[in-house]
Amino acid sequence: MSQLTSPPNPEAFYAEVWKIARQIPRGKIASYGQIAKLLPPPDDVDADTYLEFGALWVSGAIAASPNDVPWQRVVNSKGEISEPDGVAARRQRLLLQDEGVSFNPRGRIDFKKFGWNGMLK
Repeated sequence: MSQLTSPPNPEAFYAEVWKIARQIPRGKIASYGQIAKLLPPPDDVDADTYLEFGALWVSGAIAASPNDVPWQRVVNSKGEISEPDGVAARRQRLLLQDEGVSFNPRGRIDFKKFGWNGMLK
């Protein structure tokens, strides 16, 4: 299973990712891996495989998210916008800055200051 590019049932997995992403408060961020850890492995996926691919699958879900999902609040584990160049990256940065999130000179967000605690409603 080392070449899984998407979860076995993408629609169901994506819906769960979007449900969590909608709970990230304005002015806070979460990482792809953090969201993956909040979800159980999909059926027929062992824990090791999920550990390897979960964050990637969350990234795919965020990239495909509907308009009501605050996709801009999900970044990589370094606190960076995953695709640092391009229109989408500039838009993500502006949306986060509009929410009061700041970036350091290296383009990173401080998880200690802006990280979401992951408490689900």
